[in-house]
Amino acid sequence: MRGHCILSHGFESGPEATKVTALADVAERFGWTHERPDYTDLDAQREASPVGDVIGRLDRLRALATAAAARGPLVLAGSSLGAYISASIALEIPTRALFLMAPPLTMGPLAALDAPKIPISIIHGWDDELIPAMSVAQWAHARRARILLVDDGHRLSSHVRASADAFAALLSEVTA
Repeated sequence: MRGHCILSHGFESGPEATKVTALADVAERFGWTHERPDYTDLDAQREASPVGDVIGRLDRLRALATAAAARGPLVLAGSSLGAYISASIALEIPTRALFLMAPPLTMGPLAALDAPKIPISIIHGWDDELIPAMSVAQWAHARRARILLVDDGHRLSSHVRASADAFAALLSEVTA
């Protein structure tokens, strides 16, 4: 086993979503174990915030990541809200690398997006209707993260293969 990947879906998505499923296939191909937590119960809790129970998502990922990191190398990946919680937890738990798809830079009253000094790869749509591409590019620049800007919107639905390829490049880098 090379390590373990935790792949977090976006808000109002699920563990069987196309992008995290494509990343799971890549992890398997590279010899990494993987899991795709289900946050749909937390997303449905709209009384907490318009994007559900973000603190509950953080707590769930923290528990999974703590257990995985105790067994070996850990890579966190996520889409949108899943990217936000992945980067947040990487600040707390030893993480080998981060893969962020359409990462939100802010999440209401919570801390602005931050990440540790580890390999970070980002894919983001030029036409993202929720998170301006140039803001994400500036965030990536400050952290010297690899960023791929594509002709797509927030869901990156036309770039599932490009997302998987970028994730494969990141796994190649951290397993070399």
